[in-house]
Amino acid sequence: MSTTLKVGSVEVAGRVWIAPMTGVSDLPFRVAASRLGAAYVSTEMVACAELARGRPDVVRRAAVGEGLPLMVVQLVGRSPDHLAEGARMAERAGAQIIDLNFGCPAREVTGALCGSALMREPELAGELMAAAIDAVQVPVTVKMRLGWDDRSRNAPEFAAMAERLGAKAVTVHGRTRCQFYKGKADWAAVAEVKQAVTVPVIVNGDIVDGATARAALEQSGADGVMVGRGVYGRPWIAAQIEAELAGEAFDEPDAETRLAIALSHFRSSIAFYGERLGLRIFRKHLASYIENAPWPTSAEVRREARSTLCRLEAASEVERALTALWLAPGRRLAA
Repeated sequence: MSTTLKVGSVEVAGRVWIAPMTGVSDLPFRVAASRLGAAYVSTEMVACAELARGRPDVVRRAAVGEGLPLMVVQLVGRSPDHLAEGARMAERAGAQIIDLNFGCPAREVTGALCGSALMREPELAGELMAAAIDAVQVPVTVKMRLGWDDRSRNAPEFAAMAERLGAKAVTVHGRTRCQFYKGKADWAAVAEVKQAVTVPVIVNGDIVDGATARAALEQSGADGVMVGRGVYGRPWIAAQIEAELAGEAFDEPDAETRLAIALSHFRSSIAFYGERLGLRIFRKHLASYIENAPWPTSAEVRREARSTLCRLEAASEVERALTALWLAPGRRLAA
């Protein structure tokens, strides 16, 4: 199987993609993951209406940055006009691929009748897709779930509609919206989507390593995989899975290398947001890095370290404490 995927006019140099994740895939994270070999890392989900109004936090989420191998912006919305304008803004900012979110299960998103709630309104969803596709020259893709619930699994029809309207790839999370993240992702169900379209299909859900990626590809027949929560604390995971799928050796980062990755990511976050906001936003990443630290220690020590470090209020304190913890396994930090 080829290690590249063609999305319209854009060639993605890998078939292991990193998902758009609110509060995770901001610009500092995307830079870190890209430097570690990820071929595709999307922005956080960007609300088009708030982006058009210039809301500062939403504009930050859409920050494309420079020097990334591929620039992907994910948009969500319910108004065709807003989605078209959001797509144009993303294209002007340098987006090479624009992804439309029809899969987010979060209550604040579905409560606004966006994200996966739109799978219950395929006619409106089609209008939204057409508005974005017609507004830009870059490829537009679609991300979805299997459906709203088990009684309305309409992903194959939804994907076929997206392709008819001009979408160049579809990503399917192997759960319904009502499942949220419970149970196991149904990779085999994604095979029906693969049979319904000719554009690349990406399978998503519960993919955390080479073994799960290989199983997801085999069961779904998909062209690639998308990693979500499996990337927490492991921004190198896309490159690792790519290597494992190809049967190649991959040297997982050792303790000192992981510490350097975490510190570099932290410093980028502070530089991007400023110290006060950067500290707060990075805490989710900090907890994940600690949880995935390579040294052997008890769950109690990990919890204690997360709690201590995530309460620190100065960047220099975080760096010192993280370094001390990382290089001295089992050490208990004073609060």
